[in-house]
Parts: sequence; C-alpha cells; structure tokens
Amino acid sequence: MSTLFLSPPSPPLLVHPKSQSTPTATPFPFLRSKPPIIIIIMKSPKPPRLPFIAKADEGDTDGAGPDDYEMNEEEMEEVDNKKDYDVEYDPLANAAATTATASGDGDEDIAIVDSKSFVFTQGWDSEIVVDYRINEEEFHKISLIHCDFFIRKPPDPDNDVYDFREMYFTPPDMDVYAIPKVLAPMPQKYIRCAKSDYGCYNVTEPPIDAPRDPLYKSEYEVTKVFLTKHYRNRRLGDPEFVLDFEEIYVIDSKTKSITRAKILVTVPGGRKRDRKTDLLVIRDNGNSFKIIHTSERPDPTTVIEREEWANSRHDMERHLRKLRDFSVSNWF
Repeated sequence: MSTLFLSPPSPPLLVHPKSQSTPTATPFPFLRSKPPIIIIIMKSPKPPRLPFIAKADEGDTDGAGPDDYEMNEEEMEEVDNKKDYDVEYDPLANAAATTATASGDGDEDIAIVDSKSFVFTQGWDSEIVVDYRINEEEFHKISLIHCDFFIRKPPDPDNDVYDFREMYFTPPDMDVYAIPKVLAPMPQKYIRCAKSDYGCYNVTEPPIDAPRDPLYKSEYEVTKVFLTKHYRNRRLGDPEFVLDFEEIYVIDSKTKSITRAKILVTVPGGRKRDRKTDLLVIRDNGNSFKIIHTSERPDPTTVIEREEWANSRHDMERHLRKLRDFSVSNWF
C-alpha cells in the first residue's frame, strides 16, 4: 500500500496497497503556509504482494429482541455507544445493504490462547500508570511521534493477529506503561489487521547543528496508524484475501487514543458486495473515510486544482476583506 501526502501546492495523498511513498509537503510560494491537504486512497491489494492484515468484530449482527430481556443503564449506554460507530451506507447505494444478514458473512474465528501474563485492561481509566512492566515481545509495538503503542500479539506465524483486550502506551523508548484512551467499542476476539502509517516529513532548514550535517534534514513523523481488518479474518496468502475497509481502527499519537473509524460506504451491494473493487478515500487529516468504487477514482490533478482553488479563494477573500467595507467580494 502506498501513501501520498500533499500540501499546497504539492499533490494530494494517494495511498495504494502495493507501495508506500509519502511526498514532502511544501508551502505556497505566494501565500503563507497552511495545514496540509491530505487525500489517501487505499485499494484492496492482490494476495501475493500485500503487507496488510486486519480484523473486525462481527458480534453486532444477530441478537435478542428488545422484549427478550431488560437492559440496565450501563448496557443501554454501551449499545448506544456501539451504534455511533456502525458503518454508514449512502442512501443512494443499493438498498440491498439493509437486507444483508450474518449468514455467510461471519469471520473465521481465531482460537484464543491462554497466557499467564495476560491482563484484561478494557474498562480501566485512561492514562493510569500501571505498577508492572510488560514483556514487549508479547505485544505489537507501534511507534508514533509522541508515544509507543502496545497491543497484545497472540502467537501466530503471520504475526498479524491483534488482541485489543490488552493495550498500553508509553513515552517514546521508555518503560512507564499507561492505559490509552479507548473512544469506541473494541473487539473481544482476535482479529487480523493490516497496519499502515499516516504522517508527514518534517524538514529542518539551516542553521544546522553540526558542520558536517546535511544542509537540510528530513524526518518522517508518524502521527496516526490505521489497523484495517482482513475480510473474514482470512490470511494474507488466501486466494480470496481482501481488506475490509468497513473495519478500521485508528491510533492517534497526539491524544494517545484508539478508536474505530466512521466509514461512509457509497458502493452498492451492501455487506455481500464484491470488495475487490472497493477504494478507500481518507481525507481531512485522517478523520474522513469513504469507500467508493474503483471506477470512481478521482484524477489527482483535478483533486489538487479543486483543493487549491478553494484554499486560494479563502485566502484572497480574507486579504480583500481588509481593503473594503463589505464582507463578500463581488468577484467571488
């Protein structure tokens, strides 16, 4: 998968599963620097060359009706919270999305392995420092600019199984472990996930610290990490392997939190559609997710022109506002 980061006037971010590249953001030559415009497009890769692995919670399909039992306040709050992160389907998409059932759409369950060192941390207060050290070899270590994130790693030859029931974070390269913020319901089972980084290059200009240092230094800073579920928990080598873009977990470096992304699906067919033609578009600094058909992939040049025009118009209007006594320019 490849990631392309844009900032005016450089091109928007396009992420493809077969390669990973992140261009450097550069400021406008005539306007002051603005926050980077980032567009990421992810497409499900072919099994042989994809370093992705993801997993999702399928326990939200069938359940007892509201008349079968009474829920207390805590259960009601948990149900409401889970509904907040359900996948949203575009009303213009195929109405079959509302009739999809769990039959034939379930995950391939991964057997849970007992571990003497396992600690169930879900439900703990966030940012509480624990009074013990963990064996980092038993965890996926995800390094971000502000912290290191740890998610338990069950034994598996593919090394892509995640157990979200036990998670920690630490300051970079330290051994003081704390509980992260969990902003959405996490899976209670093992899931396979594909990890992809989201960040930008930080370019340091003169003066340089040492005489022999290069004139410019560039460091890649990871601000977020996306864990994308493997559809039905299939292994990378499975001939039917594909990523499930409806199930993405976002780890944020700045807030030291993990949440489930809210996805807008515009592809017809509902849950049983052919996901090999899905294309994931990530925008708004990694906060907006939309699934479109591959045939609807936007042309990068068109996207850049549209975004640059909107930003340039806003800046020009703000400048002209200082020169006149009315709020809106007739030119625009």
